[in-house]
Amino acid sequence: MTEHRSLVRQVRRNCTVSDARFAGSYSVCGLAMRLRDLYKWEHSLPPYEEHDASQVLAWIGQKEALWDNLQHIDFEDLVIDGQTFDPFDTESINPLIAPRNLFYSAGYAHSLKPSFLLAAVGTKTIVNGHSVVFLSSELARDLLTLPALVQDRTILIRQAAIGLYVWDQILYLNRSGRPFYEFALAACGLSPQAAGSPKHCLPKVAAALQDTFLYHEIGELTDTCFDPGVWREIIAALPHTPVELLARTVKDMLADTGPEGTLPHIVRTRHRAALGFYAAFLGGLGKQLFPEIRSTVKAFLYDDDWRAVAQVIRAVHGKAAVMAQNITSVFREGSHENDVDTAWIVEELTRQYIEPLAVVSP
Repeated sequence: MTEHRSLVRQVRRNCTVSDARFAGSYSVCGLAMRLRDLYKWEHSLPPYEEHDASQVLAWIGQKEALWDNLQHIDFEDLVIDGQTFDPFDTESINPLIAPRNLFYSAGYAHSLKPSFLLAAVGTKTIVNGHSVVFLSSELARDLLTLPALVQDRTILIRQAAIGLYVWDQILYLNRSGRPFYEFALAACGLSPQAAGSPKHCLPKVAAALQDTFLYHEIGELTDTCFDPGVWREIIAALPHTPVELLARTVKDMLADTGPEGTLPHIVRTRHRAALGFYAAFLGGLGKQLFPEIRSTVKAFLYDDDWRAVAQVIRAVHGKAAVMAQNITSVFREGSHENDVDTAWIVEELTRQYIEPLAVVSP
């Protein structure tokens, strides 16, 4: 038990160091949302429960004061059973803690933010030949509320984080997404009036989306269109730029539309609710670059034409594949040995993909 508490304490410290270093990379709104999720986790609150604003603000003040003291501190090695490990050495750490029913994750997220997670293992299974671990209670986590991820070829489903993530999606759903959302609720057996009660809807929405998160990760593992080595080079060379967001969006869409990804799985299973929720929550650059998804699902609300949905999925996958090839080509053109002309790459890809959106968007 002492060793267990020690590991939790060590991982939590590295989570806090990571948050301290990268809190400034978020927008004010983005940081506020992540802090709210972290607050709820630290206080064992369900997603829909809110504490008094003064209490939360006092906690944020304490958190920021702590971050000020940790911004220039290095991550600590993890000491387990008298052995010392680099905090990113997950392949050595996980076999050691597996008998304790724990799983440890460490890697890099958006803008190359180091991310750490220590959680209890709920269940394990195999889906389409891929190892899947469903995590239950989370003992250490950082600002990132990711519903699922891949660690060492194992898919992790964060069941606690799914509730927080889905709650945020429901709470901040924009008006254009509401018809899809209400359609999906009806497919779950909920009345249109239920849309006004997010707390009531949350369990069914989260359950309907679990496979969406799972098959997105399967889609990423099986994607062959965006070379993972090149993609990592792009992300490493161009963090905090529109090109990072572009590359991540295209990679996500390839995962969702690939043969083993989210949307083909939805079509195969005829999961009307999952299709509606996917369209409802599709936002940001994905919604702008691939508007044909929402337009096709909008027609589906009335004609129930699964063949049309399947056709647009294939078309979007082809479109995203061409984009991945072009992004790779531009990146290679702007890279010379150890020198990367980041300004030219960002300018060129912004001109091709980002600037035209201002013309077609309202």
